[in-house]
Amino acid sequence: MRMRTKSQLPTKVCACCQRPFVWRKKWERDWENVKYCSDRCRASGPTTTEAAPGPPRKAPA
Repeated sequence: MRMRTKSQLPTKVCACCQRPFVWRKKWERDWENVKYCSDRCRASGPTTTEAAPGPPRKAPA
């Protein structure tokens, strides 16, 4: 098997921080199920991009 440069490796976007991350050897068998770039992101879980609905704020007087 021929070596690949880093730019040739597959990439994904982290479900938590929305940053791209590159394939790693330790994820070789489970790449389809990898969602997070790090243990820190995995522990905090996915984030929502929209703010949670709540009561409207009053303008300062």
